[in-house]
Amino acid sequence: MTKPQIKEYNCETQIEIIRDATDAEIAQMELDAAEYKARKIAEAEAKAAEEAAKQQAFNDAVAAAVAAILAAQTPATTAEPTVEE
Repeated sequence: MTKPQIKEYNCETQIEIIRDATDAEIAQMELDAAEYKARKIAEAEAKAAEEAAKQQAFNDAVAAAVAAILAAQTPATTAEPTVEE
């Protein structure tokens, strides 16, 4: 595997140098990439949890509304009428 290359530009001399990355620079790039990936995964998980909470709140609101409608349609008493002989 070839090493990544680093481009260095000197503004004073206007000279551009392209060189192979050192082992320390490669290790830092890998660390940065791993941290970036972990941050993106955490952001995606947080977004999924937020969406799940919104969906649950919606489901709870619908269930409460349906329960209220059914309660309004149900007679106040469910006692059987008595038959007198």
